[in-house]
Amino acid sequence: MKETKTIASMVSWLPILIGSALGLLSFTWPLFIPESNFFLLQPESARFLALFIAFLAVLVISVEISRGALDSKIVALLGVLAALIAALRLVGAGAVGVEPMWFLLIISSYIFGSKFGFSLGVISMAVSAVISGGIGPWLSFQMLAAGWIGLFAGFFSRKISKRFEIVALLVIGIISSLLFGALMDLQLWPWIASTNTQLGFIAGAPLMENLSRYLTFHLATAMAWDIPRAITTALLIALSARALLASLSRAAIRMGLTSPSMVEKVNA
Repeated sequence: MKETKTIASMVSWLPILIGSALGLLSFTWPLFIPESNFFLLQPESARFLALFIAFLAVLVISVEISRGALDSKIVALLGVLAALIAALRLVGAGAVGVEPMWFLLIISSYIFGSKFGFSLGVISMAVSAVISGGIGPWLSFQMLAAGWIGLFAGFFSRKISKRFEIVALLVIGIISSLLFGALMDLQLWPWIASTNTQLGFIAGAPLMENLSRYLTFHLATAMAWDIPRAITTALLIALSARALLASLSRAAIRMGLTSPSMVEKVNA
C-alpha cells in the first residue's frame, strides 16, 4: 500500500517535470540554438504552449485528486485563491514594477506545497490574462514563471520553524521577484534587442557571448521593473504574512493537509 502511494506521488510529479523541461527549453533556446525552428518556440505558436502548460497544471491537480491527496474543498480553495491573485495583478496594471499578486501566491504555496503552488501560479496568471485581455505570445512564459515561483515557495513548506518563517518568506519574495524579471527579459530579449547594439541576440553566436549580451540587456532594464517588484512584494509579505499564515494554516489543518508539527506552529 505504501509503495503504491509512493508510485502515485512520483507520477503526480510527471506533468510538472514535463512542463518545466519544455519551459526551460522555451526560455533558454537563444543561448544554444542558432534559430528557433522548433514549432512551439515561434512567437505566433506560443498560444499552443500556453494551452499545453495550462493543461499540465490542471492535470497535476487531477492526479492529486485521483490519488486522494486533494479533495473538493482544496480545489475550491485553489479557485478562490487564483481569482484573488488574478484580481491583485490587475491592481498594479500599468504601474512600473508594482505587482501586488506575488505575496499571496508565495504565502499560499508555502502553506499548501509545491504541486499546489505550481498549479496556483499557472492558473492565476491564465485567469488574469483572460480578465485583462493580456493574451499574447508572452502568456505561456508568464504562466510558467508564475508556476515555478509557486513551486519554489512550496518547496519550503513545513521546513522552516515559526521563528524564521516571515524572514524566509521575505527572502523567497525578493528572489522570486528578481527571478520573474530575469525570465521575462530572457524570453523577450531575442525579439526586441537590436543586433546592432551590445544588447542584442546574435543567432549562432557562442553561448558566452549571447549570455553576456543578455545580462547587459537585463541589467539595463532591471532597475525599472525588478527592483520595484521586489520591494512591493517584500513590503506586502511583511505586512500580511503573520495573519495570512495563521488563516491559511488553519484552513489547511481543517482540510487534513498538515502534519501535527504544523498544528503546533499555528497554535504557538
